[in-house]
Amino acid sequence: MSCILNIETSTSVCSVAVSQEGICIFNREDRSGYSHAERLGTFVQEAVSFADSHAIPIDAVAVSGGPGSYTGLRIGTSMAKGICYGRDLKLISVPTLEVLSVPVLLEHELEEGTLLCPMLDARRMEVYAAIYDRSLREVRHIQADIVDESTYREYLDKGKVCFFGNGAGKCAAALNHPNAIILKDIEPLAKNMFPLAEKRIAEERYEDVAYFVPFYLKDFVAKPAKKLL
Repeated sequence: MSCILNIETSTSVCSVAVSQEGICIFNREDRSGYSHAERLGTFVQEAVSFADSHAIPIDAVAVSGGPGSYTGLRIGTSMAKGICYGRDLKLISVPTLEVLSVPVLLEHELEEGTLLCPMLDARRMEVYAAIYDRSLREVRHIQADIVDESTYREYLDKGKVCFFGNGAGKCAAALNHPNAIILKDIEPLAKNMFPLAEKRIAEERYEDVAYFVPFYLKDFVAKPAKKLL
């Protein structure tokens, strides 16, 4: 197992964690709002100092790769790149919606066959969402959705779908279906990134530090809900 510095800044929560051998050994979070520019540098400095003081060499930096807030992702990516350059470390990108899914898989009992639909809030009734199975295999790619009662009907009519993330709450009324499960207070956090980051290390899926750019919310165009015939 590797020692990984994990950085998550895709939403209003700023978080940094250090993981080693599959265990989170350092964690800092700030939930006071979009204070990433103020908090992230301090959190990273504390994390690196913790690792150095315990003679734990950091092997890679993992950063949340979006979708997410333009400013938040830009700050997190810039910090991650700077550490990689300064310490000659590998850069790993972890999709934000997969990070959102980790606590759901670890902490909630789901029926066999339940699909996961992590959602990030956009504006009005728009969300940025993907659909995964319980192995985090992609069932539907990330896209912007204008949510109404028919948006996810093709999946809900076939079985359970679990909706979560900061975009799920506002869509609760539109997701009124017997097979819809809505979880509250699920956020993308650095302490949940390391299982995904370790998998990418095992697969040697690294980013080019010079050219990596995250997926911003502005990169997506909202698509109207699919109408069933």
